[in-house]
Amino acid sequence: MRDRPLLVVAALIAIGTFLVIRANSLPFGNGASMDSLIQTASLSVDEYGIDQSQYEVLDAVVASDETFTDLLTPYKVDYKRIVQLASEGRDIFDVRQLRARRPYRVYTDTAGVARVMVYEKDQTSFVIFNLGENPTIHLKNKEVSTVIREVSGVIDSSLYTTLLDQDIHPAVAGRMSEVFAWQIDFYRIQKGDAFRIIFEEQLVDGEMVDVGEILAARFVHMEDDFFGFYFDEGNINEHYDETGKSLRKAFLMAPVDFSRISSGFSSNRFHPVQKRYKAHLGTDYAADRGTPIRATGDGIVAEAGYGQYNGNYVKIKHNATYTTQYLHMSKIASGMKPGTRVRQGQTIGYVGATGLATGNHVCYRFWKNGQQVDHRREKMPSSGPIPVQYMNDFEVLRDTYMVQLSTPITPTPKSRFPMIEAHAAVAAP
Repeated sequence: MRDRPLLVVAALIAIGTFLVIRANSLPFGNGASMDSLIQTASLSVDEYGIDQSQYEVLDAVVASDETFTDLLTPYKVDYKRIVQLASEGRDIFDVRQLRARRPYRVYTDTAGVARVMVYEKDQTSFVIFNLGENPTIHLKNKEVSTVIREVSGVIDSSLYTTLLDQDIHPAVAGRMSEVFAWQIDFYRIQKGDAFRIIFEEQLVDGEMVDVGEILAARFVHMEDDFFGFYFDEGNINEHYDETGKSLRKAFLMAPVDFSRISSGFSSNRFHPVQKRYKAHLGTDYAADRGTPIRATGDGIVAEAGYGQYNGNYVKIKHNATYTTQYLHMSKIASGMKPGTRVRQGQTIGYVGATGLATGNHVCYRFWKNGQQVDHRREKMPSSGPIPVQYMNDFEVLRDTYMVQLSTPITPTPKSRFPMIEAHAAVAAP
């Protein structure tokens, strides 16, 4: 009798084991085993964290002029609910910011009623619209990973095309022009100039979505070597040359990105409108209408308005020595008025052809001690060097990268695979 409980326990264990084994081998409804059913359930959760097995899923893209209401009314969502969701969730995502050609996904029940909608705000974030009885909006960020890449090349026509030939996103060219904006005139790059760049590339699901910092770079321009090292410590995060001096100067080389010089500083230029020779005490940068014009240095707006010859213009006083002026704008940026403080790189207006102008451009004028001078011939003042307490750390960082940057730069063969169309749409320096 004493052994009966043990026999009962043993029997129960045996029966339980048999049932588990049998259960794992029996079909469940649609013929799937328990293991496969669990696997199927985990695979049904999509990239937005929603279990697709509960819904009918439809993918589409926002059409031109399509509104939030236009997206949802075909799926039997009550209009009052749409208005409530748009109104109460405005602080999270304003549905008026829906953009054409962006993808979205609708999850409907068996009756064809939308229960959830996901809108791809951009490559790194998405918006989940819960369309239930208590509608809500959630803004989610995708996981972004960062990898370090290195690229080098010898320029044949431009930095942009040389990067493109190696399947490198042309945004790297823009980042480079920002790093060396005060040392190199990227509108005058020559064939045979060379570069080596160590930079961050940001990925989502293995796809490149953005370019991060230029960590270290070497640019050989007209046989001169220019080095840049990104140093981030405390409240310092900028680029320095090999001696620890900041690459950031008091003034940018140009007020617009990726344009061309259509007319230089001259004491005797033939004016295309007035048809006579006269001094042209500025530099004209041709660019598409609407291109942002940026302040080349920190300062205070001295004048902002319209003149018969200047068109829409802004004049900035930087200090007792330097003043700059920007002419022929299509329009002046909001908030630009005398007394407004502006920062270097801030948009102050947009390229146009107002006033005495024959085409879209910005005429950039530069005063030093009250006299107009050619800014491209001026030796610009620099920001301060690395603080003494960080110099040792900087030197370690510099020496580490210098080994890579000093490797000989040789021409690289062109890629057999063209970049995607979106890349080709980016302007080139």
